[in-house]
Amino acid sequence: MIDTRHITGLVLAGGRGSRMGGVDKGLQPHLGMPLAQHALRRLAPQVGALMINANRNLAAYESLGAGAPVWPDALPDYPGPLAGFRAGLEHCATPYLATVPCDSPQFPLDLVARLAARLEADDAEIAMAATEEGGALRLQPVFCLMRASVLASLVRFTDSGRRKIDAWTSELRNVAVTFDDAAAFVNANTPAELDGLQRRG
Repeated sequence: MIDTRHITGLVLAGGRGSRMGGVDKGLQPHLGMPLAQHALRRLAPQVGALMINANRNLAAYESLGAGAPVWPDALPDYPGPLAGFRAGLEHCATPYLATVPCDSPQFPLDLVARLAARLEADDAEIAMAATEEGGALRLQPVFCLMRASVLASLVRFTDSGRRKIDAWTSELRNVAVTFDDAAAFVNANTPAELDGLQRRG
């Protein structure tokens, strides 16, 4: 069983927020606090340490509390979640890194524990959440747990200019972990979706 203290949690807040009108998505208010703060509070009990990946308003993210350091992408031009993974892995002092996006404030409270159980049982390098929607399995790859040792693979992949998560994870020993509650993974990419989250509470 993987000890929680051996897992660092990373909240991904480094995107452009283009579908949100270019605003910094993680700092948008949701039920009285920024979206990223919801993610930090939900992730904190599941891991041993916390970090944030952000590319703008770094001081604002540092002020969210939890003592979580804020690390920007090492790659230019907002290249996507893999850049956040890489920033997290490059600063990860534990054997494992768990990631969640800043815009999904209702992810499961047992997310990391379930990912860890399958990662260990399958001797995988990365475990990713998945949900069943319309009878099909849909991966939720930004909700994942990876071994810190995959950093070298990710550096090679991103340095070659590649950016797609599924292309990288397919090169690793990977496992999908199915969660029954698809609504727990709902995110807010647009103002309308954020409004929908507010109504759900």
